[in-house]
Amino acid sequence: MSLRIIAVVIGVCICGIAYADDHASEFLDVGDWLEAERVSDARISPDGSKIVYTRRYVDKINDRFDSSLWIMDSDGERERFLIKGSNPRWSSDGTRLLFTGPDKNGKPQIFVRWMDDEGAVSQVTNVTVTPASPTWSPDGEHIAFVAIIPAKNKWNVSIPSPPEGAKWTEGPRILDRIHYRQDRVGFRDPGYSHLFVVPASSGTARQLTSGEWHVGAQFDGLFFGAGLSWTPDSKRILFDGLDDPNSDLMYRRSHIYAIDVATGEREVLTDSIGYWTDPVVSPDGRRVVYSGYPKAKETYEMPHLFVMDIDGGNPSNLTEDFDRPANAVIWDDNNRRIYFTAQDRGYVNVFKSDLNGKVTPVTSGQQVATLVSADKARTVGVGLISNFSEPGDIYRFPLARPGEPTQLTAVNADMLEGKTLGEQEEIWFEAEDGSMAHGWIVRPPNFDPEKKYPMIFEIHGGPFAMYQGRFNLTYQIYAANGFVVLYTNPRGSTGYGEAFSQAISRAYPSVDHLDLMAGVDAALETGYVDEKRLYVGGCSGGGVLSSWMIGHTDRFAAAAVRCPVVNWMSMMGTTDIPFFTLSFFEKPFWEDPTDWLKHSSIMYVDKVTTPTLVMTGEKDLRTPMAQSEEYYAALKVQGVPAQLMRFNEEYHGTSSKPSNAMRTMAYMMAWYNQWTEDGEVTDSDE
Repeated sequence: MSLRIIAVVIGVCICGIAYADDHASEFLDVGDWLEAERVSDARISPDGSKIVYTRRYVDKINDRFDSSLWIMDSDGERERFLIKGSNPRWSSDGTRLLFTGPDKNGKPQIFVRWMDDEGAVSQVTNVTVTPASPTWSPDGEHIAFVAIIPAKNKWNVSIPSPPEGAKWTEGPRILDRIHYRQDRVGFRDPGYSHLFVVPASSGTARQLTSGEWHVGAQFDGLFFGAGLSWTPDSKRILFDGLDDPNSDLMYRRSHIYAIDVATGEREVLTDSIGYWTDPVVSPDGRRVVYSGYPKAKETYEMPHLFVMDIDGGNPSNLTEDFDRPANAVIWDDNNRRIYFTAQDRGYVNVFKSDLNGKVTPVTSGQQVATLVSADKARTVGVGLISNFSEPGDIYRFPLARPGEPTQLTAVNADMLEGKTLGEQEEIWFEAEDGSMAHGWIVRPPNFDPEKKYPMIFEIHGGPFAMYQGRFNLTYQIYAANGFVVLYTNPRGSTGYGEAFSQAISRAYPSVDHLDLMAGVDAALETGYVDEKRLYVGGCSGGGVLSSWMIGHTDRFAAAAVRCPVVNWMSMMGTTDIPFFTLSFFEKPFWEDPTDWLKHSSIMYVDKVTTPTLVMTGEKDLRTPMAQSEEYYAALKVQGVPAQLMRFNEEYHGTSSKPSNAMRTMAYMMAWYNQWTEDGEVTDSDE
């Protein structure tokens, strides 16, 4: 589940992957997951001559994803490996590049590489904390970053010391407030994120903030980060801060702060109560654009872009008439216009706005386009674009004059060479209550419209999130194995306006189920989907809805419910998001459990007849294993064919390890291939 809102005996038959294995030269298969690369964080040098970006790939030996930095000319020529690491940032004069990478002990640190012919590299930090959100000062003298400081143990107790050589049990983790989180490598001890500065030439990191609050209002439990923005004179840093990190999501409060780097004196710039994040100071230092929304009234509030004077005066909503969530702001060099990225009906594009709130598109079309950085003169920007046939590459965006973006990389061309992909089809459909919803169908390669194909229906998490109309390697692998794939954005999804997202406020699940079933009907109307071989699955919020659906319909031949929430009452006290479920209901369940039970899928398990595979990470603290255990046990009591898979070394989700990502796909297809709507084992299992 995401916090970015208010801010969610299997006989393993080889048949599940045989189709791809037998046609490996023509179609994608599960093993191609190991070959796919991901690009991100494209950073153009201030003079616009060079681009550095992060390239993520699979370390097959150590079963993990690893990252390195690559560099190329701004026209895409001379693309080459630069150094191991991630999070590249150019200094304002373009002579140096900071990045994060492991030190000799494997601990993340901040490094600086000189970008001359010598290419010397200096380790800037030598800290025991984990630095995040590293940001250059404009004068190039300092680097700011955020790190978590462990909370102090306030207990003063004394027990005898262990005898020499004794192996006593480690002491307890002590929690007096719910301020712990899980990250991508495991459980984190209680602590608070705070702001540091360190000399860019290397030196001692100096802590600027302290106390029981968080620097960084935007975190989702998997990563602590912050929006940091220096003033042009390098004397102050603007940042977002969370007043009470333990509060109910509906009552979370954050502010935009400014801190004097020399004295540590801090002032609040936002005077209204709300959730304010991501400040970006204008080039002349007179204004700041930031994101957020006033005091939450609903479970979901759409973030808008606001502008105010650098002292906090004259705040105004730039995107008040733009009913889409906007982020990733870049100021133009004239201080009168900004560029930003926004979701829009299943796609993502780049827009610009003047300071009066007039929004116009920079890019358009059925794609996912993000502008990441721009040169100092704002004549050209760089970012990423992906679409139905392209997994995602670095593009150059013309900013000074209208024009089409130019593709600069093709990192997966080798993997896709000679492969036949499944074609995608966009669909719009109407639910039984008249509401319209949106989605896509991926068809198998060499599709024959006269045939009937089994269909996998995947549901996204969140619930306040958005499936994107773009290339999806997992879905292409399913399609290559002979499945039609359906994925949709039901009510609750973002990118379709605030009212569409708020339709499930304090009613989750509810009308989103109507949209999901209408999507299935729309897929069946194509005429090429086998109605006896419909399968449904999803993780996190998708686990919520897939477990809900099989309790409300018997149309699916099998289900793969992954990392679900099935019992909102037990979820409240066990998830790593403080008071998460309180945001979804009017009253705590000890005052009135009616709605808590009404929206818990375990209360409808007596209606389930669908064979169900339950899959969850052993170390999941977001949607804890106990949720899956409750559901699995209830299914078995009801006599429903069910399996529980506990994925080793996985936290939230089942795919952070490359081997587990492949296992998830293979086990799901194997499970689906055993079942028809009649409950019979298909010939493919024999």
